[in-house]
Amino acid sequence: MKKLTIAALCLALAGCVNVNKELVATGGSRADGTVDLSYEQASIENVKIDPVKGVATARERCQAWGYKDAAPFGGESRMCQVSTNYGCNQWLATIKYQCLGNVPASPAK
Repeated sequence: MKKLTIAALCLALAGCVNVNKELVATGGSRADGTVDLSYEQASIENVKIDPVKGVATARERCQAWGYKDAAPFGGESRMCQVSTNYGCNQWLATIKYQCLGNVPASPAK
């Protein structure tokens, strides 16, 4: 009984690991006006991201492409990177952002 209690306590504590993660650019399309920002998450982590920093990172990429701003678009997708017999141990979470404002047209030659 004591071993079972200790095992349950370890599992409960393992699920409570709070981690701050930075969103990093992992893809996107200038033509479509989208930016993908991602972070990795271990199965024992409870990840906290700063949505304001995420928008700022996406905005910076969009502005480099000639757009004015960016906004989160479509929620979060997750893809398992490390799978075991017990489930997924490592995830890649991606948030898509939409660039806003028209890209200036190229001058005609």
